[in-house]
Amino acid sequence: MSASARPSYVSQILTYPPLVALKPYWRVTVAAFLGWFLDAFDQTALLLTLPDISHDFGVTISAMGTVLLAQSLGRAVGNTGWGWLADRYGRRLAFLMGVLWFGIFSAATGMSNGLISLIVIQFLFGIGFGGEWTASAALLMESVPGKSRAMASAIMMSGYELGFLAATAAQALILPHYSWRLLFFIGLAPALLALFIRWGVKESPVWLLKQEQLRGTNGAPPAAKAKFVLTLAAIQAIALMSFLEFQKAAIYSLYPTILRNVHHLTPALVFWPIGCFCIGSLVGKLSCGALASRFGDLRVIIGTLIVVVLTIYPFLSSNSYPILLLSAVIMGLAASGVFALVPHYLAKRFPSDTRSFGMGLSYAIGSLGQGLAGKLVPVCGRNLGLPLSAQIFVVASSVVVGLIAWAEPDELPGETMETE
Repeated sequence: MSASARPSYVSQILTYPPLVALKPYWRVTVAAFLGWFLDAFDQTALLLTLPDISHDFGVTISAMGTVLLAQSLGRAVGNTGWGWLADRYGRRLAFLMGVLWFGIFSAATGMSNGLISLIVIQFLFGIGFGGEWTASAALLMESVPGKSRAMASAIMMSGYELGFLAATAAQALILPHYSWRLLFFIGLAPALLALFIRWGVKESPVWLLKQEQLRGTNGAPPAAKAKFVLTLAAIQAIALMSFLEFQKAAIYSLYPTILRNVHHLTPALVFWPIGCFCIGSLVGKLSCGALASRFGDLRVIIGTLIVVVLTIYPFLSSNSYPILLLSAVIMGLAASGVFALVPHYLAKRFPSDTRSFGMGLSYAIGSLGQGLAGKLVPVCGRNLGLPLSAQIFVVASSVVVGLIAWAEPDELPGETMETE
């Protein structure tokens, strides 16, 4: 289907419910979902094995925080670099390259022989991790009809929870009997997704239309390539992602370590609170997507922040295992559920010419916030303890996220796209 024919096609499905309207776009939706699923599996494998790796390499958990920071720096490079590639050469090609890249360096993590090599490999892994998300999010948001974007965003982002859950189940089976390295060798699986992207996913119709305009086809005069402009909407997107990613990392980056080292749970028992978190996250993301379609992003964001602040203490510090499980479900519903809105939220804040770069830049700077939290929480935790350190940072960052979200700009350049 040509880019010029897309608007009339979309108009035929405007009366469908958001989820039903996604049916013709199932390939790109599934590809974006699987990309984030595999990303999550590979990243979570690192979080789950921090105690094992630190033991084998003879380093502290605080030193392992440097590995998380290096990965975040790599994600920042990948988000911005792949954003530029996706704007210039197409969303689909950048998506495919990102998937192959992070798969290769996930497997390479299993061959690291010390802290320095792990830092380098995780930096390179982060480049592909960030690049895959940037390209697939822009591709999905530009391929589906406007009324379905919030739901498509939720489906894509729910892949993280299933990847998190799959990695947790894998570590429960692997770590008691085999080396932690085996978890990372599974990271070669993205090669199969690359084949699906190559032959089953079409390029963004919005990007194709913009390329036609740049070439001066259909009688239009040649247009100059657009430059990225730091509008109020762009500043809001970057600021919100910085503190939201910081909050996210403070909540769960050291969560498996807290469960094992503070609550003294075995790898098998760790599965259940993390599994509850993932189940809550999956339900929360789909629910947040549906609620945002009806009530808008802002109300959903503020509601989830309130729940996070109220739940963070029992989530990290309860001495009761049943309360740990219940609070994990609630925290997943809110803290992870809100990320269902991220692709939709960011896509609205950048014009089509620079959308992928803008979304990537927002996530890149957000990744730095995530890396900073991964370093600050264990450093402050030396004196305060990991749970209290995380709780303080979560509450503070939640307040800042709420204030940023409340300051809605008057103009959102990507709220309506060219094919609509």
